[in-house]
Amino acid sequence: MSLPRPLNFLLLCLGLLLLQQALSSFVAWTLWSRAGPLMHGTWVLVLSTGTVHLVLLLVQLPRAMRWRPRRSVRPSTELRQERQRIARDLHDRVGSQLVNALALFDPAKETDALQRAALEHALLELRLLVDAMGDPDRTLVDQLAQLRYRLQPVLARQGIAIEWEVSAASLPDAPRDPLLAVIAQEALSNVIQHAQATRVRVSLNRLPGSNTWQFEVCDNGRGLPQASADDAPQGGFGMSSMRERVRQAGGELQFLPSALGGTCLRVVLARRL
Repeated sequence: MSLPRPLNFLLLCLGLLLLQQALSSFVAWTLWSRAGPLMHGTWVLVLSTGTVHLVLLLVQLPRAMRWRPRRSVRPSTELRQERQRIARDLHDRVGSQLVNALALFDPAKETDALQRAALEHALLELRLLVDAMGDPDRTLVDQLAQLRYRLQPVLARQGIAIEWEVSAASLPDAPRDPLLAVIAQEALSNVIQHAQATRVRVSLNRLPGSNTWQFEVCDNGRGLPQASADDAPQGGFGMSSMRERVRQAGGELQFLPSALGGTCLRVVLARRL
C-alpha cells in the first residue's frame, strides 16, 4: 500500500483531531454542571492535549504544502553526501585498522601467511565496497577499470596473469548498469580463491548489429564441476544468485568450458542504447 501525500495525511489528521475536540467540548459543556472536580480536571486535560496536538500539526502545515514528489529515481544530493561520508569513514577507520593488523604478521611464517592472506582479502573487499559507494554516474567501463585497479595487484601476488579486453574507446555506449561490474567482481574473486588458475581473461563486447552485450570472465583453472554450476556457494554472491539477478535484468548467464582450459562465465544482456 502506497503512503498518502504528506499534505493529504496532515489534513486528514487535522480533521479527525478537530472532530475529537468538538465532541469532547460538547460532552464537557453538556455534563459540566453534573460532573465532579475529577471529571472537570479530566476534560480540561483532554482538551488541552488536543489543542497542543492541533498547534503541532498546524506548524507542520507549511512544510507539507511545499512537499513535491521526486521526479527522478537518482539518489538525492544529501543521500550521495551521506554515502560518501560513510565510505570515507570505512576507508579511514576500518581500512587503516586492517593495514595496521597486516603489519603485525610475518609473511615468512606459514601460519602468519595464511592469516595475512585472510586480512588482505578482507581489506580488498572493504576497498571494493568503498568503490561501489562512489559516484553512481560512472560508466560500466569506468567501474570495470576501478575493479581492475583493485584486483590486479592481488592477481599478480597469486601468480595469475590478467588479459583485459575492455576499451572505453571501442565501447562509447556501454550501459551504466552496475550489474556486470558486480558479476565481474564475484567471478574474479572466485578465480582468486578457488580456480587455481594462472590466467584469466575479461572481455566486454557488443554483438554486431544489435543492442546485445556479451561479457565474459574466462580462466585456465581446474574448471567447474557440472553438478556445482547451479548450487556452488562460493563467494558472497553465489552462482545461483548471479543467474537469478541476470535473469531479472532480462539477460542470460552461462557457465561454459573455457578455451583457456578452465571455466568461462558468460553474460548476454540486451540494453536499449
